Amino acid sequence: MGTPKARRRILIVDDEEAMRLLLAKIVRQDLDAEVTLAGTCEAALRFARENSYDAILLDLLMPGIGGAELLKRIRAESASRSAPVVVVSVLANSSDTKALGADAILSKPVDRAALVAALRAQFRD
Repeated sequence: MGTPKARRRILIVDDEEAMRLLLAKIVRQDLDAEVTLAGTCEAALRFARENSYDAILLDLLMPGIGGAELLKRIRAESASRSAPVVVVSVLANSSDTKALGADAILSKPVDRAALVAALRAQFRD
């Protein structure tokens, strides 16, 4: 038997605590991932600068700099710049979301199976 695979690390960014907790529960249960929660863009940027994540779940409607600007900054200046980003937002039907640099887009309310499938599709192994 080989060595056990390291748990995936996922950053969840949403200003609504209930949504962060729901997404974290799904990711932990279905993907056995290690989760970091960020309720503000500033916290998320700090985590992304200091840590490397296997994926980032991101809401676009965030106070402060907003999710779109946060995504640009993560791509430009963080340790997680190459991490796949799955947008989970009520704005998911927006045609310009893909242009922001997101790898996948899901609309709220989030479908559990779709979320798990979208994340699995982003993993590189």
